[in-house]
Amino acid sequence: MQISIQKTTKPKPKPDQDNLGFGRYFSDHMFIMDYDAEKGWHSPRITPYEPLQLDPATAAFHYGQAIFEGLKAYRAADNRILLFRPEKNMERINITNNRMCIPPIDVDFCLEALKTLVSIDQDWVPTAPGTSLYIRPFIFATDPYLGLRPSSSFKFMIILSPVGAYYPQGINPISIYVESEYTRAVKGGTGFAKTSGNYAASMKAQAKAAEKGFVQVLWLDGIEKKYIEEVGAMNVFFKINDEIITPALEGSILPGITRDSVIQLLKHWGMNVCERRVSMQELYDVYQARALKEAFGTGTAAVISPIGELNWNGMSIKIGQGEIGEVSLKVYDTLTGIQTGRFDDIFNWTLEVESAFK
Repeated sequence: MQISIQKTTKPKPKPDQDNLGFGRYFSDHMFIMDYDAEKGWHSPRITPYEPLQLDPATAAFHYGQAIFEGLKAYRAADNRILLFRPEKNMERINITNNRMCIPPIDVDFCLEALKTLVSIDQDWVPTAPGTSLYIRPFIFATDPYLGLRPSSSFKFMIILSPVGAYYPQGINPISIYVESEYTRAVKGGTGFAKTSGNYAASMKAQAKAAEKGFVQVLWLDGIEKKYIEEVGAMNVFFKINDEIITPALEGSILPGITRDSVIQLLKHWGMNVCERRVSMQELYDVYQARALKEAFGTGTAAVISPIGELNWNGMSIKIGQGEIGEVSLKVYDTLTGIQTGRFDDIFNWTLEVESAFK
């Protein structure tokens, strides 16, 4: 397939790089590709960014058959534009597609489409420290039909947004409320998939946590309300004595790309990393024994988000005296250094956008 390109005749002004926030501004262009049962995926195109016109009966509105991904493009000091492990995001799209009855995409083609879009809108990749271009691929069902069945038509799109820090606190430790009433996911459900409904289901708990003065929610398992799963939309790590532990992937936790990168990095440094079940009671006990040294979340949006406090059943677990831990800081500095080209990429994780067009 050939990608048709229609460039905008009315470029938008660039936002102030010191006040980007997250997901508030969007670049000049977007990628669109359609699917129907007869043609398969077809008509790939890059067009000016604009609103969509959809039938009120569009299936995604009513039954939530929609998925998305998130990754970033970074501006290196030498002006190169770098993507971080983008092939993993495209591969994960197909894992989610399979769970959500959406036809698989051609990973290589869609990665080329992504690079082409970023190349066209490369002036939107910000240069200020700590900023990046957030990339949002997504697919949604488009059948204009109210019967409950998998759609037979879809749109695959990519939009771009220049962003600053995900949390206003930046890399400073955040406070977390341990959720014991609401459930994010269970085994056999969609917890391992990056589907839109997972995030809609999390909003009630997030709102409750915010009302109590906390920045994020720590999710427990949906059956026993006992074992730690994720923190907000991130995977989570704990340093207990000299061991770094993260909950094992057992079907209800998203297999994060940043999570995988952190595990590889820690093992490369010779650290003891373990993927296993961790209960809140165990975490509280090791805290009481002064063995809980650090805790941090990992994800594309924030990269590393250190945790300074966990509130569980009214009990406060204070971690690191309000300062980022040594391991958390080293992971953050190394990952962002690789992503922005400041550090040698010994893992071959970055991909230069321009290289695809030389």
